[in-house]
Amino acid sequence: PEETVTSSFASFIHAVRPEHLSKTVRHRSKRMILDNIGVGLVGSTTHVFDIALRYCRLYSSLAVSSVYGKPGLKLSPTLAAFTNGVATHSMDFDDTWHPATHPSGAVLPALLAASQMLPPSTKPNGMDFLLAFNVGLEVQGRLMHFSTEAHDIPKRFHPPSVVGTMGSAAATAKLLSLSTAQCAHALGIAASLAGAPMANAATQAKPLHIGNATRLGFEAALLAARGMEANPLILDDIPGCSGFSAFYGIYQPKPLSTPSDHHEFLLEKQDIAFKRFPAHLGMHWVVDAALSVRNLFINYAGSFSPSLIRTIVLKIPVSKYINRPFPSSEHQARHSFQFNACAALLDGEVGLGSFTESSIHRQELRELLDKVVVEHPEDNVANFDKMYGEVALLLHSGDVLTGKCDTFYGHWRKPLSKESLLKKFRSNASHVLPEEKIETIITMVDNLENLSDSSQL
Repeated sequence: PEETVTSSFASFIHAVRPEHLSKTVRHRSKRMILDNIGVGLVGSTTHVFDIALRYCRLYSSLAVSSVYGKPGLKLSPTLAAFTNGVATHSMDFDDTWHPATHPSGAVLPALLAASQMLPPSTKPNGMDFLLAFNVGLEVQGRLMHFSTEAHDIPKRFHPPSVVGTMGSAAATAKLLSLSTAQCAHALGIAASLAGAPMANAATQAKPLHIGNATRLGFEAALLAARGMEANPLILDDIPGCSGFSAFYGIYQPKPLSTPSDHHEFLLEKQDIAFKRFPAHLGMHWVVDAALSVRNLFINYAGSFSPSLIRTIVLKIPVSKYINRPFPSSEHQARHSFQFNACAALLDGEVGLGSFTESSIHRQELRELLDKVVVEHPEDNVANFDKMYGEVALLLHSGDVLTGKCDTFYGHWRKPLSKESLLKKFRSNASHVLPEEKIETIITMVDNLENLSDSSQL
């Protein structure tokens, strides 16, 4: 039969081998795995995680897979994946790629749960796990590159709910050693389970997008393994009959070549962004710009004195769901250019404590928010590879102080150092794990290629 885009993806998933992972890809993906575990662990302390966990505990069959931050508690594999996915995105603290999505959280929880599900005789080793993780990333990246719409901050569908579900299906299909035909059906089934609207951003429902992506992709692979079939052209652009193209207005798919002696993964060419504080990625530009102008202000006035400020001008891209002048909840605050700029100006940092109810509703912060004016320069586009953040303080004296950030620390153009990444992981994990277990995880992920049984993670 003539090769289709869908069959080429299925062939790739089935045929790719550990030796196709370069040293760079292994290094970068292990950083992602470690960061994502830490984010999931600290996320297990949140209210939205507790809601998801209480729901999942209604079901107790085949309770073999572990839950972040809950020693001794196990759930059925798909519900463990769902719960851990919710934890991962509960603070919006997880990694971000370009085009825009959160790739790790949609894949890693499914692989962790699946590893524990498999019988002892078929446990995947660490290299199998690492390969499956990268298959999940690759499928997400390739699908996003088929649409120019996907390159900008989204307006309709939350990307991980779309490409993340497909990535989870691909990764789990690889870990379960599905046939080429089963891999194609897993992608087709996953497409029927994908998609969540952007309107639920900045609400408790948004973490469900990651939870559902990792769970439903996992379920798609399990259904395909048991004989369920789906449209074998789901990724192809068929006029008059939308498949995966339903999620994007502009969709131009291309076949994915089957790896022979070499395959260059997208992660080789496009590194990941790690967040330094738990908020939407766009916030990291305005926070670094705010911290920069705050230092100028202190040098100017001797200390940070809000009474000297007449107006705070934010120059940001047009993106409605993260333009929130007066957020009233932690989830709205994590998606507010205005809040994050003002919190950085007032406190000299943004961290976990910035999003507590008492911090959000401080009178001095509200007074700063009242002074904010937003501008949208034409050259500041809503694209994580091109945007910038600028914060200008117009003082009562007539002086103007300005801070600008083109590339924040943690962006793929300015990656976190190993020391910074480990500091973040240790800080996150310390909320639920003792020091010796934290160090064990670090060592295990660092030596993942040599792990004989990936379920030990």
